[in-house]
Amino acid sequence: MTSRTVSPGVSTITLRAALVVVLALGILAAPHAVEAQQAGKVYRVGLLGFTPGPTASIDNLLHALRDLGYIEGRNLVMEFRWAAGKTDRLPDLADDLVRAKVDVIVTYTTQGVRAAKRATETIPIVFSAGNPERLGVVASLARPGGNATGVALQVVGASKAVQLLKDAVPKISRLVRIYDPRSALGAGVDAFERHREVTAAELKPLGVTLQWIPLSDPDDAERIFSRLVGPAEGLILDNAPGVSLAAPRICGIARERKLPALGASPRFADAGCLMGYGEHMADVPRRLAVFVDKILKGAKPADLPVEQPTKFELVINLKTAKALGLTIPPSVLLRADRVIE
Repeated sequence: MTSRTVSPGVSTITLRAALVVVLALGILAAPHAVEAQQAGKVYRVGLLGFTPGPTASIDNLLHALRDLGYIEGRNLVMEFRWAAGKTDRLPDLADDLVRAKVDVIVTYTTQGVRAAKRATETIPIVFSAGNPERLGVVASLARPGGNATGVALQVVGASKAVQLLKDAVPKISRLVRIYDPRSALGAGVDAFERHREVTAAELKPLGVTLQWIPLSDPDDAERIFSRLVGPAEGLILDNAPGVSLAAPRICGIARERKLPALGASPRFADAGCLMGYGEHMADVPRRLAVFVDKILKGAKPADLPVEQPTKFELVINLKTAKALGLTIPPSVLLRADRVIE
């Protein structure tokens, strides 16, 4: 039988070496432990929505957040609150998000950001809305102040919308503009009336007259057509909450009545209008996700200038053109970013 002995010197050296390695690994692992702890934080983001449920824009926002490392069920909890087209529900839903102690509130409408700002002066708000400076949502685009920032949607002017529609259908001269008074009257009745006067002057050289018809409740789409004064030859739809929700029904009736319609967002063409023009659908949610990311990492909304979209998209629905008995000029088709066939 043989016995094995171990030299005490070797044992001591081995123990010391092992201790050094352990200490070194501990020192090296410390920053990673801190990082792991930070990475383990779960962020709570509130979404204050005007629609009855998720839309393509919300899906694009979640996708953009995933690209930035925020994964639902891992380090992100989304708190959704839907107004289902009812503006009067937004204040209570905003209060509910405050009670849920979200880290940031995201909203896609002027009414939404106003409700959020009334509900909290401390929780950061990220928005996409038209005319946020004129409507008092921010102090200025460059220096928002307060707790809100985001993307200022470019309101498609009547002259631009009318010119696009006339390029596709040159004969039209009597148009109807459908607007949401909750958005249009945000700056006051006097400002809205001045806007109408300016619009009329802009359209005079184009030989176009414009009748304005308000739409607050998406369920009132049919009533729009009962309010027409005289014959109409086309529709212009504002990119406003109530109008957007009613767009499929409005565009459907317009097709039945052989009225070409243009909506001030690409999604109106998807809803059945002849044309849609406005900010690129996926670009705005990506920019909102970047704002959310910066705020969750410590940035203050007051220090983040409001951005303005740089990508615009013209979409033409050829299925609707066929239903209307129209042939879109090749020069107009060549300008389209997307064609629905």
